[in-house]
Amino acid sequence: MTPDFDLQGHNTLGLPARARFGATISQANELAPLLSEAAALGLPFRVLGGGSNVVLRPRFDGVIGLMAIAGRELLGQHGEHMLVRVGAGENWHQLVEWTIEHNLPGLENLAGIPGTLGAAPIQNIGAYGCELVERFHALVALDTDDNTLKTFTRDDCDFSYRQSVFKRTPGRFIVVSVTLALPKAWRPNLGYPGLNTLAADADAKTIMQTVVAVRNRKLPDWRQLGNAGSFFHNPIVDASVADRLAAEHPEAPRYPGADGRVKLSAAWLIERCGFKGHRHGAAGVSDQHALVVVNHGGATQQQISDLAGEIVSAVEARFGVHLVQEPELL
Repeated sequence: MTPDFDLQGHNTLGLPARARFGATISQANELAPLLSEAAALGLPFRVLGGGSNVVLRPRFDGVIGLMAIAGRELLGQHGEHMLVRVGAGENWHQLVEWTIEHNLPGLENLAGIPGTLGAAPIQNIGAYGCELVERFHALVALDTDDNTLKTFTRDDCDFSYRQSVFKRTPGRFIVVSVTLALPKAWRPNLGYPGLNTLAADADAKTIMQTVVAVRNRKLPDWRQLGNAGSFFHNPIVDASVADRLAAEHPEAPRYPGADGRVKLSAAWLIERCGFKGHRHGAAGVSDQHALVVVNHGGATQQQISDLAGEIVSAVEARFGVHLVQEPELL
């Protein structure tokens, strides 16, 4: 383990942060010894992937493991799907490109999402009309309660909108590999705005390139302007709340959710409260997309959190809708 471990280059917001100790995890069998060392020191242990879904405090008084387990393996056919097993440290977008190159379509709508494979099921990532759960087969994770590797099926993961059993029990399970199920009888998913102008027979590579182009137009590149992507979940509310909002603001976007509930656009709510392009010190809201909180250079965790709090309070006061922060405060 390395003492006083610098994390500024390991979070896409680019926040200055350090951990008491840090180490890189290249193999699953390195996890148990690291956990034992942390326990012997009486320190908490947490894993970071691409750092694209965290807001880091200046100091983490514990041990950080940087997930770097690599590997991509085509396992073969399973029913109507082709199975691909991937190490938790692999880059998500690079995997999407690899699957397209190897004529394994199915992930193209999820192109351009930053982060690693290990983080994808925790968040049940989704974009452009597709969620990870639709392409998920199983994963292997270390259960830190007893230091054993366990296999999780789709049902075991208890996926829902941006949720999973792993997110509901933070820190307990460490994902080491993910197996994806890609459809042999693939059909293009073009129902989402930005894709619905493509030809009905568009191939997966064209869809992937279009998704990346749309994301680049709408969202700032974290390598140039630090950000953690979508900072808030789109709120899912009771139909009565959505109907009240529609009566007052008929132009407000709304989408059907599960159990008769309705999904609202967090970006629309934030923009109507005047936060698009707003700055709080070096922290701000992107002038490209109201859902993205950015670091203009030199922002601190406190400035990011203060700005997020302003947004939550303003949206709740104006619309009676509570926003939930997406990136984890660590």
